[in-house]
This record gives sequence, structure tokens and C-alpha cells, in this order.
Amino acid sequence: MPLLNRVDADPELFRALGDATRRVILDELTDRDGQTLFEICGRLAMKHGLTSSRQAISQHLAVLEGAGLVRTRREGRYKFHHLDTGPLRALVERWPIDREAPP
Repeated sequence: MPLLNRVDADPELFRALGDATRRVILDELTDRDGQTLFEICGRLAMKHGLTSSRQAISQHLAVLEGAGLVRTRREGRYKFHHLDTGPLRALVERWPIDREAPP
């Protein structure tokens, strides 16, 4: 694959990971997967002092979902958010880590 195509292959993934709030949301979903928007907002406020509005967090979740890092499922009137680390494999494949090399 030409270098230019590799660089531009996952712009949504890089955009999603480029924001600190979105990275904290991913951390929270790593700690406890399958949370509602209300739960995520509560954990962000209590654990991280992030007092963003529900609308702002919802927009961050939409970006994460667009990048494939978050999957949602509806159950009645609730929407549950789940972490999907699949898109991160592209980063590992792009920049493999040689475990044998000295630090």
C-alpha cells in the first residue's frame, strides 16, 4: 500500500483519539463497559472532575462511534455504550512493536 494511502487510511480514528476527553471516555469504558450516557457523565464528573454537559459527552461518543471505537445497543429507552478495540489493531499493524528490541 502506498505511504499516502496508509497515512490517510484512518483519519476518523486519529481524530477520535486526539481529544483528551474522548480518551478518558474510552478509559471509563475499559473500566466498566456497557454504560449509559448518564452513567458515563457521572463517572467523568466524580472521577475526573469533567463537568461537560450531557450533550457534549454525547457528541464525543458520536465521534468515538464514527471511528468504530464505541458500539451502542438500545434496550428499551436506554442506550448502552461498549468499547470496541478492533480499530486499534490498525495502529499496531501500522507500527508493530518489536518485543525483542532493548528499550
